[in-house]
Amino acid sequence: MHRQFKEVEMSATAIPSLRRDAQVIGLVGVAHGVSHFFHLILAPLFPWLKEAFSLSYAELGFVMTVFFIVSGVGQALAGFVVDRVGARTVLFAGIALLGVAALLLSQAQSYAMLLAGSMLAGLGNSVFHPADFTLLNKRVSTQRLGHAFSVHGISGNLGWAAAPVFLTTLAALFNWRMALAAAACIPFATLVILFACRDLLGVEEIKTAVAAGGKSAAAGGHALDFMRLPAVWMCFAFFFITAMALGGIQSFSSPGLRALYGMSLASATAGYTAYMLASAAGMVVGGFMASRTTRHERTIAMAFTASGLVSLVIAAGIVPPLLAIVLMGVIGFGAGIAGPSRDLLIRAAAPKNATGRVYGVVYSGLDIGLAGAPVLFGALMDAGHPSWLFIGIGLFQSLAIFTAVSVGVNTAKRSEVAAAA
Repeated sequence: MHRQFKEVEMSATAIPSLRRDAQVIGLVGVAHGVSHFFHLILAPLFPWLKEAFSLSYAELGFVMTVFFIVSGVGQALAGFVVDRVGARTVLFAGIALLGVAALLLSQAQSYAMLLAGSMLAGLGNSVFHPADFTLLNKRVSTQRLGHAFSVHGISGNLGWAAAPVFLTTLAALFNWRMALAAAACIPFATLVILFACRDLLGVEEIKTAVAAGGKSAAAGGHALDFMRLPAVWMCFAFFFITAMALGGIQSFSSPGLRALYGMSLASATAGYTAYMLASAAGMVVGGFMASRTTRHERTIAMAFTASGLVSLVIAAGIVPPLLAIVLMGVIGFGAGIAGPSRDLLIRAAAPKNATGRVYGVVYSGLDIGLAGAPVLFGALMDAGHPSWLFIGIGLFQSLAIFTAVSVGVNTAKRSEVAAAA
């Protein structure tokens, strides 16, 4: 009887807890949504800020460029901090910085204060990907990671979608300062929730990994050894390339559709909305697909091939305006499907005990791409070539296929060598 009870107890502990996994995924997802909300903490308020500070659009654009530059550099460094002190502590610090940044921006009296607030927000934003993915990889069972990464991506899209509505509504009803002050409440409220549930985000496993990493370093390894792996830099290139495509869509898809198809502003905006909604749906489907295969580069190649071809169809201007809006949704669906497979591909490429560092370096490519895309595609639009916008998006998505396949092949070979050894 005692033996049967012991076997049942061991079986219960061996089976990963669905409830625990769901709670961890939900908490990390909420934090990621806040991060993406703050990507757009200023852009929706540009009409108010332009008038309040007598700024040009170039000066306003530079505020966002500063945000992503600080976030990109900080993200590469944050990964090392995550691996050293734990993801939970770093995540809490990042959320707190976002709240402080919004408060500072709400009290800005000059362009310099806007830049300072944007830099602080970029610093806070820099911690999320290395912290989030370390927590998901350490605290969620392996068979549910595909779904975890799917929820993580969807929550980010929801953050992007919520920011313009929240900020412009409050700015119209009150003023831009009130909108930013209200926005500051979001990360502080999130921090309270995460702190109350801090045991679910416990760092015991992470500290064990760091300790193991320390022993490895003492045995002759080095904290920067992972940077010698070609797969890591191919992952970085993948993120940079896909971020260039995403940045083009976020910044200029609406004016591009208007110029190519003579759409109204509402119809062109509907095209971007279709992209975002379909992208979220694609992430749900992509989570199931990623959970059923280990060759994630194949899923990515399939998804981006379809998205890239559809981008070229839109660029040709040969379809009715309504169909162009639908095709924007197809592009988003393909990008969404690739999301969970992309994150699992990076996980497979990351050396043991270097998860935070790898995600930090790799995801810094996302920020760099988002900072550079508006400059490139803005120049194309200024030159009167809206079709080149969608051609460029298609080309970048096609290039991403080659980097993803290279990462998958490199990782598979490394696994075969390790197994043979």
